[in-house]
Amino acid sequence: MLTYGVAADATDDYIRIAESTAVESLKRFVKAIVEIFGDEYLRSPNDNDTARLLTIGEQKGFPGMLGSIDCMHWKWKNCPTACQGQFIGHVHEPTIILEAVASHDLWIWHAFFGLPGSHNDINVLHRSHLFANLAEGHAPEVNYTINDHNYTMGYYLADGIYPQWATFVKPIPSPQGNKRKYFTKVQAAVRKEVERAFGVLQSCFAIVRGPARFWDQDTLGQIMTACIIMHNMIVEDEQDAEGDHHFDAMGEVVTASHRPTAKLQAFLRTHLAITNRETHSQLRDDLVEHLWEKYGGV
Repeated sequence: MLTYGVAADATDDYIRIAESTAVESLKRFVKAIVEIFGDEYLRSPNDNDTARLLTIGEQKGFPGMLGSIDCMHWKWKNCPTACQGQFIGHVHEPTIILEAVASHDLWIWHAFFGLPGSHNDINVLHRSHLFANLAEGHAPEVNYTINDHNYTMGYYLADGIYPQWATFVKPIPSPQGNKRKYFTKVQAAVRKEVERAFGVLQSCFAIVRGPARFWDQDTLGQIMTACIIMHNMIVEDEQDAEGDHHFDAMGEVVTASHRPTAKLQAFLRTHLAITNRETHSQLRDDLVEHLWEKYGGV
């Protein structure tokens, strides 16, 4: 059911159990996957992970990059009639949104699932826990220099709908000049990593590619989370097969803390730094110059 996306009543001849038993088995399986492997395979980047992601970002021409962010819609075929209004958006069908951050190897580092399809990417961002660690002072330190300017926060590549925050690098609309055109081209190419991660996730687990047939959101959330965990397991296994064992030494797992911040003013300053538009503009301009100086003349 997870791999091929078939309905429960289509498996009875093969596995010799009733439809209700197949559904219950699926629910118990995904719940066990989340409970046993969720802490490891849905962790936020720790110090070792962050250092590796920053090194890869530097190699791609984006110092300080931690990954790419985007949203995916999962069609909800059996959405209750009373809820369809809030779950229908630009897709014109009931959908549920997954917000994800993926790195170059398609590992999904952040997953926020469950908001109705009537939301856009900005609404989802404001409700997700993406910057919880950073705002609360629990995220690993990130320090880098671009074009003689020092930065203390990593960033994600995003498309044009996302806000002008210091933690996002967006494409330049209607770029003028060779430098800006080149930056926009490279940014779009590297940002495709998260869309590739969505494609691989749907290829491996057809249940999240086709319409969801379950009636309750909790079950759908468990299914999506379990599929992401198993997707990350596959990524890890393929990396190990190629002789890359960088996932073995995880170090201390960084988890989001929702306890009251000891210093409210420090929390507010960090939040303002995350949403700073001037830093966003300066970072993008510095990356334009950096990419052109390093690769543009080649």
